Amino acid sequence: MQRADELTVVHHDDTESRFQDVTYTLSREGLRLVTARGDEQLIPRHEVLTTHARKAA
Repeated sequence: MQRADELTVVHHDDTESRFQDVTYTLSREGLRLVTARGDEQLIPRHEVLTTHARKAA
């Protein structure tokens, strides 16, 4: 899994979801996120247009 301090997901309807301090992976299912608190979320692949990840220096 990749780690990001901030992850922005742009959806096909041009809305955005922002997440802080997450690990994530992109697979055939979609984008799977795990927050620092341990919460998991799956965004189906047909909803994800692009992602932007940032890591603190």
